[in-house]
Amino acid sequence: MVHRILVASYTSEIYTLAFDQQAPSLTLTSTITVGHHPSWITAHPADKSIAYTALEQSEGKIIALKLDGEGRATDIGEGPSGGADPCSLVALDEELLLGNYSSGTFAAVPLSLEPPYIVAAKTVTVPFTGTGPNKDRQEGSHLHQVIPHPHYKELLIPDLGADKTRRLVRDGDGTWAEKGVISYKAGAGPRHVAFYEDVVYTLLELTSEVVAHRVPPLPQEPILLDTISTMATPPPPEHAAYMLAAEILIPAPNSSYHTPYIYVSNRNDPSPEGDTIAIFSTVDSKGKIGYVTEVRSGLKHLRGMVFGGPDDKYLIAGGVHGGGVKIFERVDGGRSLREIASIDLAAPTGFLWL
Repeated sequence: MVHRILVASYTSEIYTLAFDQQAPSLTLTSTITVGHHPSWITAHPADKSIAYTALEQSEGKIIALKLDGEGRATDIGEGPSGGADPCSLVALDEELLLGNYSSGTFAAVPLSLEPPYIVAAKTVTVPFTGTGPNKDRQEGSHLHQVIPHPHYKELLIPDLGADKTRRLVRDGDGTWAEKGVISYKAGAGPRHVAFYEDVVYTLLELTSEVVAHRVPPLPQEPILLDTISTMATPPPPEHAAYMLAAEILIPAPNSSYHTPYIYVSNRNDPSPEGDTIAIFSTVDSKGKIGYVTEVRSGLKHLRGMVFGGPDDKYLIAGGVHGGGVKIFERVDGGRSLREIASIDLAAPTGFLWL
């Protein structure tokens, strides 16, 4: 079987790859030039032939793409992102939700499945403010992800600059408003979250930790359960400031993989074997996260990775500063990973399995 995968990047291109799981192999089949740093990509939930990317630049921009059966993309609509340097976006049925990193603004952009596709004139933006003790990274709010909660009717938005994940719900007029937060220790820098059952797992970029909170429905407060380093061996002091965690994923258990595991990418490891993907067990009956193993990826600056394929059997990951794109297969029931395919691409940052 051949899978088509879109690759976002820190170039000006969106790539389309063909992954033949029988060979196995990765092949570049097409590219589209869209503009500066299309670093994130997401699909429309009702029409998988439409995808959206955002240009991570001072005047943030959204681009709607139409995909054919081979994954070739055509630009069909554009509009502003509602802020500076959008680094996260997710499409709901009728709106595109964005986190603009540098300006600290959340934006909700109405969508249409017909032209003009992006109804920019009706965009609603919500500015956030906040600071942390890291003067280089936390001088203001920096929204790093927008993700719907899988069970509650709310959005979670990790704010790296303010050391909190913001919990947004819709007001009576349909607009999104903050109604609660998950708070972290000063200087932690929350980047991304992942879910399993009633626990929210947050990747803390600035301290390279995973923290688990039991999060009941609003207005109840989150309960801190555990914190664990994303690296089995802490980096030496000369590397600690830039060896930072990037992504956290928890694929749902299924018929092939019965046990949930947490997968975390770490960046900028000086090892010649590249950055690590760390694997953890979810919290046990005592609320503790368990360390399982680390896998050397051969990638440099491993920023983004996404599971896909049958039963989420495969993990695609990329190295912004080297190593290209690689496909790993889950082995030992998901307790480890084995590289099975790779391709040399410039600065891959995000992925969308079609």
